[in-house]
Amino acid sequence: MAGGGGEEVTLLSHWGSAFVLRVRLALYLKGVHYSYLEEDLCNKSDLLLRCNPVHKSVPVLIHNGRPVCESQVILQYIEETPFFSGSSSGSTCTLLPADPHERAVARFWAAYVDDEIGAPWDKAFRSRTEEERAAWMGKVAAAVPGLERGAEGVHRRGPQGLLLRRRRCRVRGRCARRHGAVRARQRGDLRREAV
Repeated sequence: MAGGGGEEVTLLSHWGSAFVLRVRLALYLKGVHYSYLEEDLCNKSDLLLRCNPVHKSVPVLIHNGRPVCESQVILQYIEETPFFSGSSSGSTCTLLPADPHERAVARFWAAYVDDEIGAPWDKAFRSRTEEERAAWMGKVAAAVPGLERGAEGVHRRGPQGLLLRRRRCRVRGRCARRHGAVRARQRGDLRREAV
């Protein structure tokens, strides 16, 4: 049960899914309490098949008995539904920037990660031969520099370009400082960037 108003929130999940992790992070940032149902993807439950009859995959968010499928769609639903964004959940955190252009940039990078990194990674994971796996991992490796260039642009412009913005929420702190120190060491720069 989610906090307040008798709202029921359930997430059909699998521990190994990055798409599920994206939704879990959004629910955490929003302060939403939910039921977590682990799915066996080799033996899918009737509930999963009923809630996502097209793709038959996780994640599926069930809000008051109504299923929402696909991680990007779920994130939009979480952002646009008053229960998740208002006083009911107790959070004022937003997943996307207020500025329409910055929202578009964030959606672009989310789609880039899904299409250019996530899809080939999944195909590499499911490959039957080493040659196939190497070819798909080559596509992943080729996409990473573009993502890094985009992340550097976001860092220069500020956090508003991120899909899950660094907010005044709980995500900043040590993790952000640690990441800054790691990136500085990778560049061979000993000074730490201000966070």
